[in-house]
Amino acid sequence: MKEISQKLNGDIKRLTNKTFKFDERIKEGWFSAVYFLKTKEMAEKKLPYNRVTMQFFQKSSNAVLCGTDEAIALVHTFADEPETLEIHSLKDGDKISPYETVLTITGAYQQFGFLEGIIDGILARRTSVATNVYNVVKAGRTSGNQKPIIFMGDRDDHFTQQAGDGYAAFIGGSTAQATHAMNEWWGKEGMGTMPHAMIQMFRGDVVAASRAYIEMFPEDDLVALVDYNNDVITDSLKVAKAFGDDLKGVRLDTSRTLVDKYFLRNHHLMGTFDPRGVNPELIFALRKALNEEGFSHVNIMASGGFTEKRISHFETLGVPIDMYGVGGSLLKINIGFTGDNVLLNGTQEAKEGRRYRPNSRLESVEYHMQNKE
Repeated sequence: MKEISQKLNGDIKRLTNKTFKFDERIKEGWFSAVYFLKTKEMAEKKLPYNRVTMQFFQKSSNAVLCGTDEAIALVHTFADEPETLEIHSLKDGDKISPYETVLTITGAYQQFGFLEGIIDGILARRTSVATNVYNVVKAGRTSGNQKPIIFMGDRDDHFTQQAGDGYAAFIGGSTAQATHAMNEWWGKEGMGTMPHAMIQMFRGDVVAASRAYIEMFPEDDLVALVDYNNDVITDSLKVAKAFGDDLKGVRLDTSRTLVDKYFLRNHHLMGTFDPRGVNPELIFALRKALNEEGFSHVNIMASGGFTEKRISHFETLGVPIDMYGVGGSLLKINIGFTGDNVLLNGTQEAKEGRRYRPNSRLESVEYHMQNKE
């Protein structure tokens, strides 16, 4: 059983290294800034009995916190004598405000201080992605009905980030993701139907590609990609007529540099809007055409350059999109975290402009031995 299932069932409180599978070189300081390693060495030799409290926060915006389980598992895996540390933390998924303390660690600096930058990075990336996804999911219900958001960030970052990004997207509210790796930490499988490459191999014949797909994957819902020929209404009607009730949806991914052939045939419609790419007028026309031909059951999915702002705009206009595919805009790292030493042997001691900020929402964290395999 995956740890996320145990956590959701209440059997464990936090995910561990069994999920995260940390690189063992972390213990050697390979991923730590050198000045942290020098400070660790100095503390060991010059001030071995000092106890510090390190406090973590962000000052960017209201956000959805993510990465606390990972950061705590990191400390429990690589700190010296981690069972002696005092850790207090918020939880993944908690809503946080600027300057709010989300995590504190108390112990001898040499035990854990070299992990500061890594913890900052974990919290920054996971919280940024979770918050971005949360905001996009929120935008997807502007019209009053929640539209599903598929996380399609596989091509927008290094593949090694997929598992963590997928978990952060899950914390943010996305429950459909493009790769198996994105789903690894939270226990599902990747989803998706056909790329342009599949249609290309059938020389642009969307019906032939769809027929091959349904023969190969009969248990899947058939969602046809219909922008390959830049004629989404024509191709949507072709597949709808060919497959009837078996066609569950069509997906548009028209480039922002193209104008669909529908508008070239109906140029009198243009002049008051931007006709490029996936635009509201094209979706309205597609929905109308499908409905008039008796295919009101066919859902419309849109992808390609969607952001929180763009989705909000579409939803405000009542554009009949049933599902959005979003990628790169969800991976912007726009929330940075800071770790500060704020207490020294139990008394206030911090750099100018920083101070200990107690947070009654923090929960004491129990030590659990980590699986290092």
